[in-house]
Amino acid sequence: MATAQPGLWKRHELFEKNSILLIIGILIVVAIGGLIEIVPLFYLKSTIEKVEGMRPYTPLELAGRNIYIREGCYLCHSQMVRPMRDEVERYGHFSLAAESMYDHPFQWGSKRTGPDLARVGGKYSDEWHRDHLKNPQSVVPTSIMPAYAFLDRLLPVDRIAADLKANRAVGVPYTDEMVKNARGDLLTQAANDDPAMAEFQKRYPNAVARDFDGDPKRVTELDALVAYLQMLGTLVDFKLYENKDNLR
Repeated sequence: MATAQPGLWKRHELFEKNSILLIIGILIVVAIGGLIEIVPLFYLKSTIEKVEGMRPYTPLELAGRNIYIREGCYLCHSQMVRPMRDEVERYGHFSLAAESMYDHPFQWGSKRTGPDLARVGGKYSDEWHRDHLKNPQSVVPTSIMPAYAFLDRLLPVDRIAADLKANRAVGVPYTDEMVKNARGDLLTQAANDDPAMAEFQKRYPNAVARDFDGDPKRVTELDALVAYLQMLGTLVDFKLYENKDNLR
């Protein structure tokens, strides 16, 4: 069995006995590794592959997302289906980078006290979500989730335009028209009987509009949060990708 040459270990002693040289060596190796990972990105037009169906959040969905973050929902629920067989069988198609392209910050998460929510949209009814938020144990007896009955309060709608502007500043493609009509679009989506519905649908294709909280006379935080949850994972039609894979 071949053994390492004694001279080779003698050369390494230089780094073992001199901490300054060791630190310099580590920095050089890390810098080379970092450049190998970073430099190719400068030659790509985009690191995110665009997929059909993705759009910015509607004002109501964005308000719901803000509530989701405010209440710390991300601490117990991730929003990323990993490309592993057990996760795909349980939650659906693995997450695409494009699905988080308008998230600032993203909600991937690293802990699942509760289930992943990346594909929760359309899985349950609005009534189920309302009951689950107000009294989680009424629909999931073993749940340790706290109650959020206080979300049945009026949603502050006057600052939603500022929220769109803030997201536009970090790259979300909200237009001046979207910002101008933000408050009206929020109310339109929650009412679903507004004469401005056609224009709203043009700005946000395939957006679902209805009374989410069960009280058509009020627009509440529950409206916004349920609208956001019902949208998650519904924008991309994965049947198109499954059909393409089957044809290969």
